[in-house]
Amino acid sequence: MEQLKQTVRQFVEARGWEGQYALKKDLALSLTLEASELLECFQWKTSEEAVTANRAGILDELADVFIYAIQMADSMDVSIETIVKEKLIKNARKYPAKSI
Repeated sequence: MEQLKQTVRQFVEARGWEGQYALKKDLALSLTLEASELLECFQWKTSEEAVTANRAGILDELADVFIYAIQMADSMDVSIETIVKEKLIKNARKYPAKSI
């Protein structure tokens, strides 16, 4: 994950976007907009229809969501792996697994 974060950082820096696109509010807004574009791929279709008709577009939008999430984590100087693991622990407490 750290390598991917570094790759995104290098991409942004190579274009001189680091100051312009590093505000946490703007990253959160962009993340939401990209998630909406991902959702739009499924509008008025079943999941199967959407994926069959536009798998490449869906994957592009999904990648955009991840890129902005990575940029936001980087701007906050946090480990993605750590925050995901911590959230899964919280979710496990909140939503315990059903015992068989």
